[in-house]
Amino acid sequence: MADLVTLFIVGIIILIILGLSIRVVNQYERGVHFRFGRVIGVKDPGLRLIIPVVDRLDKVSLRIVTMPIPSQRIITQDNVSIDVAAVAYFKVVNAYDAVVAIENYNRAVNQIAQTTMRNVIGQFLLDDVLSSTSKINERIKEIIDKHSEPWGVQVTAVEIKDINLPEQMRRSMARQAEAEREKRAKIISAEGEFLSAQKLGDAADIITAHPIALQLRNLQVLLEIASEKNSTIVFPASFMSTVRDLKDFMESEVKAE
Repeated sequence: MADLVTLFIVGIIILIILGLSIRVVNQYERGVHFRFGRVIGVKDPGLRLIIPVVDRLDKVSLRIVTMPIPSQRIITQDNVSIDVAAVAYFKVVNAYDAVVAIENYNRAVNQIAQTTMRNVIGQFLLDDVLSSTSKINERIKEIIDKHSEPWGVQVTAVEIKDINLPEQMRRSMARQAEAEREKRAKIISAEGEFLSAQKLGDAADIITAHPIALQLRNLQVLLEIASEKNSTIVFPASFMSTVRDLKDFMESEVKAE
């Protein structure tokens, strides 16, 4: 009976030791192996064994992290106060540096991203902030990546996702946009009038060179008026001479042939 109890206790101890010794490193992770506080290596994915109490295995994820950058109150170069929120994408490329060189790389990247966003956007005018977001994104990314490189962290992208303007500035921009649309409408209308006047001038030149064309135009207008059933056409005396002139012109053209 005592032997069975002893075997049972020994079995439990072995299971406990195995439970404390076995570590599983996932495919998207790397394990930093410590022994008596010193790093002895970086473990690849798979089943890993450590010595209980003596060893420690810190696992670091290599997947891309999506980190929201909280909205920041920023004063632009032209002294306009705006609220800007963004999002940063980064990943660990060196597990050893991410564990040894920095205490908490997630918090560090978050803090440096906030301060960098304030500093970079503060160097731009409001119009540039609204129209050159891709340039600002790239500039912020470069600065954050430069700071995070010693931590074994690579910043893949930074994107501004929201710009909140003061209400007064929104109204001013709305009035500016409306004035711009009215300006374009007036320019288009003026161009139309110019083209219309140009065409009328060309028509007047043609009529001047060919007086009979004016008579034909008069007949065309009368034809258009006659299409209305409720219209009454009164022929002035001069119109009869016009018809005779047109008849004489047609006869002269026939004789010329």
